[in-house]
Amino acid sequence: MSTRVPALFLGHGNPMNALHENAWTRAWAAIGTALPRPRAVLAVSAHWYVPLTAVTAMASPRTLHDFGGFPRELYEVRYAAPGDPELAARVQRLLAPLAVAADQSWGLDHGSWSVLKHVFPDASVPVAQLSIDETRAADFHHELGARLRPLRDEGVLILGSGDIVHNLHAYAWGGHPREPYDWATRFEAWVRERLEAGDHAPLIDYGSLGQDALLSVPTPEHYLPLLYVLGASFPGEPVTFPVDGVDGGSVSMLAVQFG
Repeated sequence: MSTRVPALFLGHGNPMNALHENAWTRAWAAIGTALPRPRAVLAVSAHWYVPLTAVTAMASPRTLHDFGGFPRELYEVRYAAPGDPELAARVQRLLAPLAVAADQSWGLDHGSWSVLKHVFPDASVPVAQLSIDETRAADFHHELGARLRPLRDEGVLILGSGDIVHNLHAYAWGGHPREPYDWATRFEAWVRERLEAGDHAPLIDYGSLGQDALLSVPTPEHYLPLLYVLGASFPGEPVTFPVDGVDGGSVSMLAVQFG
């Protein structure tokens, strides 16, 4: 029987983290060293936010450079992890009767590879990616995470990649240091408190939390991967925060690990 693999949410922040060595990328590398070696990764990235549920089912997913305005060297990064069509089929069975498309075109976007490049730098662990259906409410995404929970006992790392606080309108661009906004600090602290207390319902209904939530989560796609990881957790399971910090004043780099 496989060892139960943790469920992990990583705040991925700026795509340039793929190239940088900093406190966050060193912490991602340390997570990869400490984790039990998974047989595969199922990644849920903020950057595959489309009006359907799909899972990548190709043997060799391409590296997507789904951004603009960055240095050429970032576009030259390739993360050549194999795909896992068998895992894709298993995801389809677990989520049935929901229709889950077997995707042959997407690949791995930077929400996945910019962190996996540090977690598993040799790109030897197979990776499949699950889309986030933009037409669905938050509780739908939490429920899918719960239905995917058995994968953890099958050696699969469920990886959510987004940012608990993600407000690019307030972000300090150009590398200028900026202390975290008060609202970002308060919202991130509130999320941590609820996670530590095992009080998950308010985290799903985050839209009702007032101005701090509106500023921290102005659009849902970077927050929703957390709900997949939350759904994939087991009742009473310990939660830790192996990475923290806020980038540019308004992007949380908090990591959340169950197990």
